[in-house]
Amino acid sequence: MTDRYDAMIMGAGAAGMMCAMRAGQRGKRVLVIEKTAKPGAKILISGGGRCNFTNIHTAPDRFLSANPHFVKSALSRYTARDFLSLVEAHGIEWHEKTLGQLFCDGSARQIVDMLVDEVERAGGTFALGQDIASISHDGENYAAQTQDGIFTAPKLVIATGGPSIPKMGATGFAYDLARQFGLKVVEPRPALVPLTLKGEDLLFRELSGVSSDVTAIAGKTRFREAALFTHRGLSGPAILQISSYWRPGESIAIDFFPDRPADWLLTAKREQPRRMFRNLLAEALPERLAAVLAEKLELDGPLQELADKRLRAAQERLARWPFTPSGSEGFAKAEVTIGGIATAELSSQTMESKKRPGLYAIGEAVDVTGWLGGYNFQWAWASGYACGEAI
Repeated sequence: MTDRYDAMIMGAGAAGMMCAMRAGQRGKRVLVIEKTAKPGAKILISGGGRCNFTNIHTAPDRFLSANPHFVKSALSRYTARDFLSLVEAHGIEWHEKTLGQLFCDGSARQIVDMLVDEVERAGGTFALGQDIASISHDGENYAAQTQDGIFTAPKLVIATGGPSIPKMGATGFAYDLARQFGLKVVEPRPALVPLTLKGEDLLFRELSGVSSDVTAIAGKTRFREAALFTHRGLSGPAILQISSYWRPGESIAIDFFPDRPADWLLTAKREQPRRMFRNLLAEALPERLAAVLAEKLELDGPLQELADKRLRAAQERLARWPFTPSGSEGFAKAEVTIGGIATAELSSQTMESKKRPGLYAIGEAVDVTGWLGGYNFQWAWASGYACGEAI
């Protein structure tokens, strides 16, 4: 059989369902094609199962892209407040956690159910569990062939995300499809991902499970949040954030005492000369971490016995402690993908390909990556909405 629609949306994730919702509200006959048996798989596991669905501090500078201006149009036309209004209209209770992050009080399932309900109320149709055999274009219509038949539409939206979290069914299908129709792809790599350590840095492995509030640094970029030592390296929000700015072969740094003023060790020496160096570090750090840092600095004993020169050097090291990651834990542990379909190929207003009429790309499939904390969902909502307005 052959079914014809106004638009076919490849992917029933956050961006795809938002696009289908908006297009359906405008009277378009929309089909959402999804290879898994149920929609919203990544939504369900997000935010520890409670879905960090947006961030009230959303702004263009919280996103990485080869074109940092690309996100401005969509983000300005569909805001965090707009999505929050939709959440509240469905009676979903929510709370702000930290740094503007908004979560469901209950379950991420509420967000998925809300989106499915909105799509169906707008007249959209889901085709779930579909294996795509081929997608073609005859000059007028796009055709998607699956085990259930051939679906056609003059407009096709790529909303299948990136390859992060493959256990949820994620693949590079979006990039294959983009290349098939002549769109360029910025090399994808894992983002918001734990970093691995080797060599001398592995001495920190004994701290597995220890976390501390720090500032992680890569170049001029800094994130103040918790870092967690693992048996493989470094994780925690500060590390996940900085991983998006890190490149293989480069070093990162950690400021273990981000709240301390300059010369704080020398001040402590004057005021508490008999204070043990290790105990001083432990005032602000977990005891095990303080002990390891003191050992690596080769400083022990009362402050009055330590030369000012050595204390100044320790201050500098503790403020920018270098780590050279051996790599990351890859797409398997990455929350999102950095890179993707090049924004130079797309209209920032409509998400449509500039050289292939009727072809659109949205969400994580595009070379736009947000910070940790709900920003990537807000890009999904905003880009999906902009595309739904256009198709």
